[in-house]
Amino acid sequence: MSDHSSDGGRSALLFEQPASFEFTAENLERAKYHIAKYPPGRQASAVLPLLDLAQRQHDNWLPKAAMDYVGEMLEMAPIRIYEVATFYTMFNLRPVGQWFLQACTTTPCWLRGSDEVVAACKRKLGIGVGDTTADRQFTLVEVECLGACVNAPILQVNDDFYEDLDGPSTEALLDALAAGKPPPFGSVTGRQGSMPATGKTTLTEFPPAQNGKSNDAR
Repeated sequence: MSDHSSDGGRSALLFEQPASFEFTAENLERAKYHIAKYPPGRQASAVLPLLDLAQRQHDNWLPKAAMDYVGEMLEMAPIRIYEVATFYTMFNLRPVGQWFLQACTTTPCWLRGSDEVVAACKRKLGIGVGDTTADRQFTLVEVECLGACVNAPILQVNDDFYEDLDGPSTEALLDALAAGKPPPFGSVTGRQGSMPATGKTTLTEFPPAQNGKSNDAR
């Protein structure tokens, strides 16, 4: 069965919906673990982790067959599953690239230059927001706050955060991903925790030893 969606992008991509879906043995055990957290009759409370399991198993997107399968497992009407899957932006209802790029453009990231990050992605990959490259390597979407404002701007790549980006460092990141060599995640400038971009201004040295004992945290 074919389906299509543009999700706000420039092109509507045709794709095939699989005829069936079922958890692997390993994921089935994980699903049972999540369901067991809730009392009898409340198994629907496990819908989010089970949909996440299904999406991870199916190349980071959630086909209709997977939603129906989870609904049957949780004894939920199909429409209830579809409501959840379409409400939460964490679920992808069409195929995405190997590298799923989520660019945060909320105020803290925007003030720190998220426009440059998004522009670099568009320029380097030749796609717009909501689109996937022809080789299916990259998908670019725009998201709300990713919760790492202190090291803005942020680009989430699959499950990893790349922080303190600008235009050139974003292009370098995309080159590394395209080569199959993702760099270490975190701040690309080496910033630690919530220190200022210019370096520490407080707690720059250890306090003096007391009672003959060292306070060296190392």
